[in-house]
Amino acid sequence: MSAELPFTGERFVPGTKGEIWVEHWHRYHFAARWVGGKRVLDAACGEGYGSALLARTAAHVTGVDLSPAAVDHARAEYAGLGNVAFACAPCTGLPVGDGSIDVAVSFETLEHIAEQEAFVDELARVLAPGGVLILSCPNRLEYSDKRAFANPFHVRELYREELAQLVARRFPECAWYGQRPTFFSLIAPEAPGPAAAQLVEVDEARPAEARGRIESPLYFLVVASRTRADLEAVAPALSVLSDRGDWVHRDYEKVMGELQQCVARADSLVEQVAVRERSVMQLQDEVRAALGAKMTVEAEIARIAGTLAERDAVLAQRDGALVEAAREIERRRGWRWWLRLPFVRLGWLAQRDPDAGPPHP
Repeated sequence: MSAELPFTGERFVPGTKGEIWVEHWHRYHFAARWVGGKRVLDAACGEGYGSALLARTAAHVTGVDLSPAAVDHARAEYAGLGNVAFACAPCTGLPVGDGSIDVAVSFETLEHIAEQEAFVDELARVLAPGGVLILSCPNRLEYSDKRAFANPFHVRELYREELAQLVARRFPECAWYGQRPTFFSLIAPEAPGPAAAQLVEVDEARPAEARGRIESPLYFLVVASRTRADLEAVAPALSVLSDRGDWVHRDYEKVMGELQQCVARADSLVEQVAVRERSVMQLQDEVRAALGAKMTVEAEIARIAGTLAERDAVLAQRDGALVEAAREIERRRGWRWWLRLPFVRLGWLAQRDPDAGPPHP
């Protein structure tokens, strides 16, 4: 990836990882079939890699972009190519003369601007009478609606009918292509040369039911011209870009491997949590048992305390009796008590009830 022109999240820069590189490079390889020996315009050329690719067979390529940084980078990066020139200008004001271009390409530009009709008018202005336009844009139905996705860089995405109406107003003859990045199984003859193409698209749920076209493309590519003869000068063909290093699939396998590791770690964490939950439940049972034992001990302590209180009451009563007995003993030890004893008894004899017992001294 270029250090001078970093990837912003939308404008593709060579070296950017992910399926985005497959999408963008494939479009320019697809367009290369039309540009041999022609004057070519690359509108919204960005970093310039596509202009450089088309310049391999084109007579001359003019790359135009609104970003001064992108244009400066392209001029420096591809300065060694003598048949490429880069200019900074809006796509609604292309800096080339009327009818001076044989093939105009513009990939993933329409959805970024509100002045879409003015842009198509400008493309029509610069194209020669027998010129061909090759452009692409996302299929709003597949790109946004079905994926519930909103690209913050896009101003206005188009459905197929809207794109058809927009292009046909200036270019009545159109050939439609669909692009959908995916994994594929490629079967190709070893012998070089022309070969009949076959497209087979199937669904996993019904693999025996094959179709000979892409049913729901993620991107539309339209090759447009003013006359059918100019459009048919290059025959329709199936274009397949095969990733020689199988990077996308290897990246997919890497991601899936990391996902499986995450799932395994998650399963391990779940098991650890389950073990800890069992430990917590065991501790709760032990706490409940300890609380039960504590209540039993407290009840026993309360019982013992009651018993001790009863004993203390008995002891207190006994101590009172002992004190009283000690006082009586002490009283009887004095001589006055003994002197009073005969008179006490005489009084008792005088007042006693014949049936009563002797008085207490």
